[in-house]
Amino acid sequence: MNAMLETPELPAVFDGVKLAAVAAVLYVIVRCLNLKSPTAPPDLYFQDSGLSRFLLKSCPLLTKEYLPPLIWGKSGHIQTALYGKMGRVRSPHPYGHRKFITMSDGATSTFDLFEPLAEHCVGDDITMVICPGIANHSEKQYIRTFVDYAQKNGYRCAVLNHLGALPNIELTSPRMFTYGCTWEFGAMVNYIKKTYPLTQLVVVGFSLGGNIVCKYLGETQANQEKVLCCVSVCQGYSALRAQETFMQWDQCRRFYNFLMADNMKKIILSHRQALFGDHVKKPQSLEDTDLSRLYTATSLMQIDDNVMRKFHGYNSLKEYYEEESCMRYLHRIYVPLMLVNAADDPLVHESLLTIPKSLSEKRENVMFVLPLHGGHLGFFEGSVLFPEPLTWMDKLVVEYANAICQWERNKLQCSDTEQVEADLE
Repeated sequence: MNAMLETPELPAVFDGVKLAAVAAVLYVIVRCLNLKSPTAPPDLYFQDSGLSRFLLKSCPLLTKEYLPPLIWGKSGHIQTALYGKMGRVRSPHPYGHRKFITMSDGATSTFDLFEPLAEHCVGDDITMVICPGIANHSEKQYIRTFVDYAQKNGYRCAVLNHLGALPNIELTSPRMFTYGCTWEFGAMVNYIKKTYPLTQLVVVGFSLGGNIVCKYLGETQANQEKVLCCVSVCQGYSALRAQETFMQWDQCRRFYNFLMADNMKKIILSHRQALFGDHVKKPQSLEDTDLSRLYTATSLMQIDDNVMRKFHGYNSLKEYYEEESCMRYLHRIYVPLMLVNAADDPLVHESLLTIPKSLSEKRENVMFVLPLHGGHLGFFEGSVLFPEPLTWMDKLVVEYANAICQWERNKLQCSDTEQVEADLE
């Protein structure tokens, strides 16, 4: 009798359990997608100067809200995953010419050259020299999207293909790209300067490419000749500091580390004969046992220690990371420099962002831009669910470059006016 009386209450209990389960799922979704996070303009770090005031006036994206797709765009992990897996949506196919340069050690460097599709806003000949991220090249979708947009804004684009990254280009020496080697990028820049003697350069680097371009500019003052400005997006500034954070599970960095190491292993092993073959004159420190260690490596640090540092004869991983990081070269860059990172980038630990913040407090030519969202090379824009083909990053880099070109044009006009007035006197 009691059991019969209690039966009508059971559905109410089950409804309560279902409601609690739904609430728990919604809570997890809200937390994972970071839906409660606000949208805001990027945080800017700079010194008050004529250049910074001009940039704030000429670059609306610096002071405007960055609006990622509502449903998933506030998650740095999803932004990063979409960049890594999909690249971009509806990516164009710009037409370019592949150039080959034989390096002094027998390596064959390649880059792709894309001519402008419109006149530049200041009417000058401007070339963007672009260095992609780790193991990337001109055929990656995010590079194609950016190049197409830059071409339509009047820029010639030269895109470095990292040594060994293109699957259809064989290595011609026992060496491939490394974290901070600037040889191939420098060869591409020199080719552009020689072939187009009237052109001016805008230097752009993405992720690992950001480290390479900043290191290249800081290595010698001559490397900054004809350079109007430099833009670095989503780099980590110091591999020595980053290696500790990359082994932590916080923000799943250890998992990302494993995925990138697995990709690097595949690239290295695809060039196994050129790097480790019996007929190859390998670096003295590179031994056959290093190949067996490569198979079992689960992190980029293990690959760097067993293989990559030995291409350039470094005695230790610490020495390799110290010498190949751009951090020790940043203060030698005198052209306008914009450093861009996302606060929710799962690959770049927040402790690394003290480097660009500190630099921007000391140098008038440096502006550090830090939006809340964007992940690692994501920066997708969109209303609710579907992203736009162009990203906030693509627009910002071109907008900044346009502003610097206009700034230089104004300086030149002022200089000419002053010279005329001096001659009249």
